[in-house]
Amino acid sequence: MTAKVLDSFGGKFAEQWVATLLTPAFMFWLGGFVATIQWFGWESLVTKFTSYPELLQVAILVVGLCIVSASAFVVQRFDFPVLRFLEGYWYPWLRPLQQHCIQRYRDRKDKLTKQSNAIRAIEAQQKAKLQAYKNTIETSGAATLTATERDEFLQLSERLLTPAQQEILVRLRQELREMPANVDLMPTRLGNVLRAAERKPLDKYGLDAIICWSRLWLLLPDAVKKDLQTARVDLDSAARVWLWSALFTLWSLAGELWAIPLGVVSAAFTYYYWAVPAARTYGSLIEAAFDLYRHLLYQSLRWDLPADPNLERQVGQQLIEYLWRGF
Repeated sequence: MTAKVLDSFGGKFAEQWVATLLTPAFMFWLGGFVATIQWFGWESLVTKFTSYPELLQVAILVVGLCIVSASAFVVQRFDFPVLRFLEGYWYPWLRPLQQHCIQRYRDRKDKLTKQSNAIRAIEAQQKAKLQAYKNTIETSGAATLTATERDEFLQLSERLLTPAQQEILVRLRQELREMPANVDLMPTRLGNVLRAAERKPLDKYGLDAIICWSRLWLLLPDAVKKDLQTARVDLDSAARVWLWSALFTLWSLAGELWAIPLGVVSAAFTYYYWAVPAARTYGSLIEAAFDLYRHLLYQSLRWDLPADPNLERQVGQQLIEYLWRGF
């Protein structure tokens, strides 16, 4: 490439070009470019490109940049549909697969619940044993305990469960927390994480997050809005990269079979290590927004916020009825 061609990419245009190189859209078209090289050969492409006038070379590069930018803009419009697909809102013809996946998560939840209850039962037994030791010491004195019983009493006083049991219980609680009720289960992990976050305000306060969110959003402080927007952008970006990864496998239709494993690995990595953690963060922020700022919703609508949590759930359901139906 001549010096004039290199000089043409100075200033702002060079910055835009560098920014475009770092997008998933560029990686997608790079895969197509590699497929073109393997089809026509590198030397023939370079020879043909260098034979063009310098102005035409610049024009080709500019058109390439425009194609990458335009495709990135178009694909960005599909962030919400792709996210809905990853949540498990599938078309009716996928209903059997959807029901199968939901049943798998239902079985998984039942298994986790049984494991959690088993560890809780052990914890309750240990607590009862600790209380029995305390009662013995209060009535008869510590001298009545044997050396083994005193050691066991000291261990139970420090912790009721072993470190391994505590670690398992924390993991079980976290995974169960990310699963909604059986009637609300979704066919994907991402869908369950977001659905569980949506149901938390309803379970705790009687407030439907879907109905209340647009009203509560207008009342949130700017700093909270910024954090929520950042988390949502991160989630949308993950969905966009997943879509580009899926589209990358289409280059296999041109005979480039290596595009399939690359696209599948990229999509799986994006889903499990980006989209799901991003959904977890976004859902936690939504739940926190209701925990800390729901009183602003009551104040703005001139409803009294009850002090009793049980009564608050009832009043919250009445508030939802008012917002949804107007009475």
